[in-house]
Amino acid sequence: MIVRQFINWIRTAPAGERAEATRALARAWLISDLSADDRIAAEGALLMLLDDPSPLVRQAMAEAFARSGEAPAAIVQALSTDQPTVALPVLEHSPLLIDADLVDIVATGNEEVQCAVARRNALPVSVCAAIAEVGCAAAALELIENPHAELAPFSWDRIVERHGHLAAIREAMLVLEDLPSSTRAALVAKLSETLAQFVVARNWLTADRADRITIEARDRSTMNIAARSRGEDMQGLVRHLRITGQLTAGLILRALLSGNLDLFDAALAELADLPLARVSALLHDRGGNSLHALLRRAGLPEATFAAFQVALDACHEQGFVDSDDGAARLRRRMVERVLTHCETDRGATEPLMVLLRRFATESAREEARLFCDGLVADDAVDPLYDDLIAA
Repeated sequence: MIVRQFINWIRTAPAGERAEATRALARAWLISDLSADDRIAAEGALLMLLDDPSPLVRQAMAEAFARSGEAPAAIVQALSTDQPTVALPVLEHSPLLIDADLVDIVATGNEEVQCAVARRNALPVSVCAAIAEVGCAAAALELIENPHAELAPFSWDRIVERHGHLAAIREAMLVLEDLPSSTRAALVAKLSETLAQFVVARNWLTADRADRITIEARDRSTMNIAARSRGEDMQGLVRHLRITGQLTAGLILRALLSGNLDLFDAALAELADLPLARVSALLHDRGGNSLHALLRRAGLPEATFAAFQVALDACHEQGFVDSDDGAARLRRRMVERVLTHCETDRGATEPLMVLLRRFATESAREEARLFCDGLVADDAVDPLYDDLIAA
């Protein structure tokens, strides 16, 4: 009887009053102890109101049902495909929408709709993959900042590929502690590419000069990323470097001259298609034949073999660097030792010598920078010490 009176009244009531009445009926359906007949009648009335010409009515229903797992499934499904002002609360919160529904909504929805889905709690891998594949940049940013989203590695990579040129996307990703190293490397490459295009377009540098500086900066960043990578994360990074053509003899030699044997071992294992444990065992053989055989199998130029041998011997003699920062920097004495050897080696090629000279310059500048930083730090400590003595 009450529902019948509601239906008769609502046909002539103003939109605002219809919306409030609809909100009250939806709440009554959720929390009131209705009889079976009244519940059926109330659901029928709510289904009828899905065709109300005013979005205020449907929006009121969406807000009432958005977070409930007991809401009528047919009504929630209809609301989820309504206009954005109606659908957003349901898309962001309703537990009744299944993964397939959400994937379809992401594929067909506009920016507001995609962002609402990206903000959901417990967002599964399949929905995250859909947003990464077809979602707009704003939705991708919402996804990155959603701590409840389950992103697979390929979804991270797809976001970088599609939106990595945007600073907001890069910044949001790089602050994440558990971001895969391969994704960090991809972000660095995207940033390097963007900066190179910018300076060339402004005629600040030639294309060749910009490319060389970009590659050097990217390789240094790769060393910093690799210094913090371990286990499967390191293997994923090395695999990414190989696929993108960055796993060159120059990068591998840089890794060795930086004292990062983890990256050096993993790189040779990847290129030689050998187990990592087997490669590590071969590299501990001081005879030299094992290293040359391994480098040959990895497809590295024979002209670099002597440089690798001298660098590996120096690395064994000087010991390893445990700190992340230390392992990310070229070690000057190792570079100078390899350069001195190659200067008297007739088999050393000019490209190798150019590379080693660049390494020598870079390592000298790094050492000087650290020395100056140390002096500044000492100057900051001395006045404090003097004040303490005077006190």
